Amino acid sequence: MDAHSRGRRALLAALSAGTAAAAVPALAQDPQQSVARAATLSWLELADAGNGPGSYGAAATRFRDAMSEEQWTAALRRARERFGPMKRRTFLVVRPPEPTNDTPSGEFLVVMFRTEFALRDSATETLTLEREADGKWRVVGYLIR
Repeated sequence: MDAHSRGRRALLAALSAGTAAAAVPALAQDPQQSVARAATLSWLELADAGNGPGSYGAAATRFRDAMSEEQWTAALRRARERFGPMKRRTFLVVRPPEPTNDTPSGEFLVVMFRTEFALRDSATETLTLEREADGKWRVVGYLIR
C-alpha cells in the first residue's frame, strides 16, 4: 500500500470515529430519553426508601393492573431484603425494548443501571417505562439481577 492510500485510510478512519463520537452525545441528549430517565430515578427513590405504596401509586396503570398494592409492597420488601439498601447506582442505558411477538401496543423504553447494594456488590436494575396517555413516562416493569 502506498503512502497516499495509507493517508486516505487514516483520514477515513478518523472521520468515522468522529462521526460515531458525535452520534453518542446526540443520543444521550434526546429529551424523551432524559425525561424517561428522570422519571425512573424519581420512582427508584420511592423504591429505595421501601415505600411500596408510593412506588405503586407512581407506577403505570398497566403495572397497577397486574397486581395489587399489597402484592407489590410485599414483592418489593422481599427483593430488597435479598439485596439490602442501595449504596450506589450508575446509569447504563436508555433504549427501546427488543421487539417480541408479545409486545403490547404503546410506547416503551428500557432504562438500566449497574447498582451496588449492601448485600450485593453488583446488580443490574432494569426498568421498563411506558409513556401513558397524559404523555408522562411511568414504570411498568422492574427487575433486579
